[in-house]
Amino acid sequence: MPSKIVKKKELIPGRTSLMVLEAPQIAATAKPGNFVILRVSEQGERFPLTIADVDKKAGTVSIVFLVMGKSTAVLNNMKEGESIFDLCGPLGKATHIEKVGTVVCVGGGTGIAAMHHIAKGHHEAGNHVVAVIGARSKDLLLFCDELQSFCPEVLIATDDGTVGHKGLVTEVLENRLREDKNVKEVVAIGPVPMMSAVVNTVKPFGVKTTVSLNSMMVDGIGMCGACRVSIGGETKFTCVDGPEFDGNLVDFDELRQRLASLKAEEKVSYDNYCRCQNNE
Repeated sequence: MPSKIVKKKELIPGRTSLMVLEAPQIAATAKPGNFVILRVSEQGERFPLTIADVDKKAGTVSIVFLVMGKSTAVLNNMKEGESIFDLCGPLGKATHIEKVGTVVCVGGGTGIAAMHHIAKGHHEAGNHVVAVIGARSKDLLLFCDELQSFCPEVLIATDDGTVGHKGLVTEVLENRLREDKNVKEVVAIGPVPMMSAVVNTVKPFGVKTTVSLNSMMVDGIGMCGACRVSIGGETKFTCVDGPEFDGNLVDFDELRQRLASLKAEEKVSYDNYCRCQNNE
C-alpha cells in the first residue's frame, strides 16, 4: 500500500538520506532485523531496505539508504508529504535476541542504521551493548548520537583518523575482544568485505558471529530465488531464511560475485536517469 513520507533528512548530502514513513501496520509488528520492500512508482523496481527504527505510537518506520542506482536516486528526489507507491513488510526473520550479557554490534556505512535497530533491541533485552562503527571520515559517520543515547560504549574507527581510531573497525573489534573475555556475541552489518573481515577477526576468539546479508532481492517471499546465498554449503533465501545468518557459514565470495553480476546494467540505468534529470 502507499506510504507517506513524514520526514526526510539528508545525512550525507547527495549520498545518504533518512526517511520516516507512515506505516502503522508495519510499525505495530516490526522487530529488529526485519526489512521492507518498496517501489517508488508503479513502473519502479522492488528493492529492500532494512528498518533502521520504528515508532509504534506514531505508526512510522525509518529507513536509511545510500544513493547507488536509479531507484534510490528517484527515492532521494522525493519530498516530505509525497507518497511512495507501495511498501511491504515487515519481512524476513527478526533478530534472535535474548539476555546474554555483552554484545558487540559492528556497523559500517549505511549498515550502521540497520545495526542501530538491532543494538537497541539488545539494549532493551538487558544486554550490555558495545557499538563499533566505522567510515572513511568523521563526516560520513551515521547514527552516532542515536547509538550514544543507549549504548554505554560507542567505539569509532575512521580511515583518515578524523575521529576515533585511525584504521578499520576490525582493529577496534579485535582489541576489544582481547580485553574483554565476556563478549557473548558479535553482530555485523555493512559492506560485504567488512562483514567477511569481521567474521575472520572474531573466529580465533570462538565468539558467536551474526551477519545481516544484503543480497539482491525481488519478491521478498521466497518465490523468485534472486536472493539465494550459500550457507554452510546449503542454498538459502535471504528474504525468508534470513537476512541474518551465522557469519562462519556464509560463502562471502559467492555473495560478492552475485552482487556484482548486474553492475553494468545498473550503471546504464542510473546514468540514463541522471541525463534525463539534467535535461529538464
